[in-house]
Amino acid sequence: MTGRGGDGTAGAEVPSDVPDDAVESVGTTLDERTTCEELVAFLCRHVCEAAAVDLLPKDVAAGRRAPDAELTRVAAAGRTPLLDPPKGPRPLSLRALDEGRPITASIDLSGRTPRQVMAVPLLAHGRLYGVVPAVRRGAPFSGAEVAGAHRAARLAAVHLGHSRRHAALRDTVLDLQRALLAAPGRPHPNLEVATRYLPAGGGSLVGGDWFETVRLHFGRTLLVVGDVMGHGLDAAVDMNAYRSMLRYVASTDLPPHRVLSRLDTAVAEDGTRRPATCLLVRVDPARGIAVVAGAGHLPPVVFAGDGSGELLPLPVGPPLGTGVGGYQQVVRGLSPDDTLVMFTDGLVERRGEDIDESLARLAALRLPPGAGVGDLLDEALAALDAGHAEDDVAVLAARIRPRGHPT
Repeated sequence: MTGRGGDGTAGAEVPSDVPDDAVESVGTTLDERTTCEELVAFLCRHVCEAAAVDLLPKDVAAGRRAPDAELTRVAAAGRTPLLDPPKGPRPLSLRALDEGRPITASIDLSGRTPRQVMAVPLLAHGRLYGVVPAVRRGAPFSGAEVAGAHRAARLAAVHLGHSRRHAALRDTVLDLQRALLAAPGRPHPNLEVATRYLPAGGGSLVGGDWFETVRLHFGRTLLVVGDVMGHGLDAAVDMNAYRSMLRYVASTDLPPHRVLSRLDTAVAEDGTRRPATCLLVRVDPARGIAVVAGAGHLPPVVFAGDGSGELLPLPVGPPLGTGVGGYQQVVRGLSPDDTLVMFTDGLVERRGEDIDESLARLAALRLPPGAGVGDLLDEALAALDAGHAEDDVAVLAARIRPRGHPT
């Protein structure tokens, strides 16, 4: 594979580590656009002065492009004006798509240095993803250069396939997660509840974060937030299993710490479920109290009527599924002016930061006095930039409705 000089003409032999450079620099993430940007950067380093990636629509049938399918440019690098000469390279790109092989041509620009154009299809495992136009001035592309560009394009196409399969799986898991979280139990009318679920961005698969509300006797409601360890479809399935078990155990009206003990024993005996953290809060509006118990989960925060926050002290218990047990509960007064906020760790955890600092940042928020439960929750999420969290975020907020207040 020969290279080009700084003036665009053919240069000396490219070092033998060029194929290694392609393997190491193309497809470093599961992000489709990043893969395309890495491919054009590689080509500009070793083959051409300018390159781009034009993708076909994702619903185009495998193997060949639809005659009327539109290409979308998602990445370009180098001297990009060279990519749009008067007579190319787009017609060349269409030929490369139709024939499924690299096509080269030389464009004479009336006395100026000839422009060499190459179009390489993004084809792997019988699936056509798009085309890569590459341009330089000077000597024609050598056979070795064409072969090298073709190999790099095939490598990128393989990664594009992985990216799209990963995205499809993530969408499936996310749809399942949303479907499961869309129908939590209804609390008693004497309790106002708001929930939010924000899946993490980036390449991570959706996890097992969840929330639930369970009606109990005498106007009490059990509030639940949990987080199954891991990500992906298995975590989402286990999350649903935990919710089902929780509903069954909670119906016996045991105190929160004994509900956790029952769940821990059941999951440990089953042996097929992933461990999970869980936080239970049983709210009794008539008495104005909350009974709190946790299994390896972060404690809740209570925001007073003036918008100030307080982190509730909570004994640390082992995650569910370990079989260790030993859960404890605490009782705390709760007035109609207080808003209880329960959450998974994605809301507060930040890379490189101690968890105590993360929790202190949440408790230090000053939220708008008198805001509704949902509005207060949205203010907290915005203040903590939860939309850019590195992990999924599930949050539940609750407030006692004063007697006589309309539901």
